[in-house]
Amino acid sequence: MLNWLTDILLRIDPGFGVLQYLTLRTVFAALTALLLSLILGSTVIRYLQKLQVKQVVRGDGPETHLAKNGTPTMGGLLILGVFVLTAVLWARLENVYVWTVVLATLAFGLIGFADDYLKVVRGNAQGLRARFKFLAQSIAALLVAGFLYTNAAGIEQTALYVPVFKEVALNLGPAYLLLAYLVIVGSSNAVNLTDGLDGLAILPCAMIAAALGLLAYVAGHLEMSAYFGVPYIEGAGELAIVCGAISGAALGFLWFNAYPAQVFMGDVGALSLGAALGVLALISRHELLLALMGGVFVLETVSVIVQVASFRLTGKRVFRMAPLHHHFELKGWPESVVIVRFWIISLVLVLVALSTLKIR
Repeated sequence: MLNWLTDILLRIDPGFGVLQYLTLRTVFAALTALLLSLILGSTVIRYLQKLQVKQVVRGDGPETHLAKNGTPTMGGLLILGVFVLTAVLWARLENVYVWTVVLATLAFGLIGFADDYLKVVRGNAQGLRARFKFLAQSIAALLVAGFLYTNAAGIEQTALYVPVFKEVALNLGPAYLLLAYLVIVGSSNAVNLTDGLDGLAILPCAMIAAALGLLAYVAGHLEMSAYFGVPYIEGAGELAIVCGAISGAALGFLWFNAYPAQVFMGDVGALSLGAALGVLALISRHELLLALMGGVFVLETVSVIVQVASFRLTGKRVFRMAPLHHHFELKGWPESVVIVRFWIISLVLVLVALSTLKIR
């Protein structure tokens, strides 16, 4: 849509040529998504309330969460809608990477929507059965992985790059498919597991998306990629627009999702955002940095794995409750304290990850 709009505006005034600058479009994308979220947020919440799309809180969780019963959920529909609209408005639609991220995000959003719909509309506490949910995620992830692998211009687009070390890159070959699958599915589920407190997952998603936007901009810039020692990926710079749209939509949603939350994003939001971050990291060739920036997501996931494994093998629990944020709640930390401290950790990890660019 940008090309069409710019052509029209240029006939009015040549000054509109500034809309062709990637950095300016990224800023405009972030602001557009933020404003749309703020404008539409209250309307979406009222609509969800009208449809009785309300959260059902687990009875075995912290007692303080019982007050959240009845809070509207599936607010991730707002994030998805704003993200797609903004990306289509500001990004160059002939860019294949833009569509890869958008379609992957929508695919995982659809899976999350099905799970949420069964839980809160149909009253099925189990939601989408685990095996069907995992199968759908696997199919979507493998389709994206296969597309990226078959359309790679060279081995630099399928190698695994190690942060800090400029010359260290592992040529994965077909094993790239496994890496891509694990990154997309793992990132999607990690964000979903973390989304258990008001605003806990959404702000780290916004910060990581912004950092990935910077990394994509560097990867898509011939001179800058050479200077920072990262692989040059032609066309990857356009993903900065996508990242700006994600960050803006996430921050706008946080306005309503901050403690005490007026709305939850549900699986439709968490699964799609996690998948989007995974695909962005794959295209820009920064999978390991994603794991570092998303350290909170990684720890939350590991806590669940350790808890389940320990209970099955020994009958004992390592944590008072998993995921990890519930453990700290049961230790007496107020919910708002857990949230802000996890945000601080995420910010530090994002800054550390970005610093590796210069260390190289």
